[in-house]
Amino acid sequence: MSQNHHQVLIVGGGTAGLTVAAHLCAAPQPPQVTLIEPSKTHYYQPIWTLVGGGVFPKEISARPQADYIPNGADWIQDHVDGFDPANNAVKLRGGQTLTYDVLIVAAGIQLDWHKIKGLKGNMGKHGICSNYSYESVESTWQNIEAFKGGRAVFTYPSTPIKCAGAPQKIMWLAEHHFERTGIRDKAEVVYASATGGIFGVQRYARSLQKLAQERDIKAHYRHNLIEVRPEGREAIFENLDGGPNLTLKYDMLHVTPPMSAPDFIKSSPLANDAGWVDVHKHTTQHNAHPNVFSLGDCSSLPCSKTGAAIRKQAPVTAANVLSFLSKHPLKGSYDGYASCPLVTGYGRLILAEFVYGGVPAETFPFDQSQERYSMYAMKAHGLPSMYWHGMLRGRV
Repeated sequence: MSQNHHQVLIVGGGTAGLTVAAHLCAAPQPPQVTLIEPSKTHYYQPIWTLVGGGVFPKEISARPQADYIPNGADWIQDHVDGFDPANNAVKLRGGQTLTYDVLIVAAGIQLDWHKIKGLKGNMGKHGICSNYSYESVESTWQNIEAFKGGRAVFTYPSTPIKCAGAPQKIMWLAEHHFERTGIRDKAEVVYASATGGIFGVQRYARSLQKLAQERDIKAHYRHNLIEVRPEGREAIFENLDGGPNLTLKYDMLHVTPPMSAPDFIKSSPLANDAGWVDVHKHTTQHNAHPNVFSLGDCSSLPCSKTGAAIRKQAPVTAANVLSFLSKHPLKGSYDGYASCPLVTGYGRLILAEFVYGGVPAETFPFDQSQERYSMYAMKAHGLPSMYWHGMLRGRV
């Protein structure tokens, strides 16, 4: 086998790439696996909600990438610049062209900060913050802690995003902090979302809407943040129903940026019209190129883009890749499972679990649509341990 040819080539060493690599390397007869990932550090991003809420330091989310490359896998530390599926080839930024028997694309999602006018250079300044990057997450707690009253605005963009519950999780934590520090009566908490409602699955939306009423959350749905005017502390929202733009003065603004598939995927033959890797929603196999698979945030799988979804996608993808290599029918089937631990305050959490069609698929023998401390403790302490020691090792 040529040094540039690989049996299974995985693009991306985030949650999806590492997890599917771990499952493949743990197979009774593992294939030769090569993973392409430029980063030296791996981040457990779900904990950033609690970092932004002042519960943990951000360093708790970061570990060396090298520690999680599965035994038996090779690691190429480079960026991918393009795909040539007709020739089973991937081009690297460093100049190499690699070929493969099977390609797995798990390159995550791109944060498009630049699409919000006026945002560049102002993160962490003028009351603007975001949990959505390692560099900016500390600014959220700094703003929450410094807030003494006024209007706190929390946004949700008009694009698919990773962890659709995260934009409101930090809102609930901030609101609870304002209550605990005795300034809630001086604070107007606003949820400005491009979505049509507070959550996409009605079982949980009902509970969240009730909480919003009880806690006096002001909501502007179908409004998408398009511009910030930092000096005047103004946020400009496009009305997605065709009405006039909405201008909100703010004292604190938590921004969830627009997101999309990475540019090198959008411009490739693997992408569908929306830019995502075009795969079958149950098998994760590409719809035009049978030896290509994709999972995680960059895929077209019509589910929530969460780590919990990847936990179910990875063993299915690994099983189907092994079947493809051995020329057997693909039997693995992903049902669209996703989970969203909806933090609703310190020590409070609603655990949303559902499959395709927004059908609830709950794990525990109690009503998960109600706030519980036990689920918050699982989010803060149980899930990180399961992630580092179980999921990334291919054990759960």
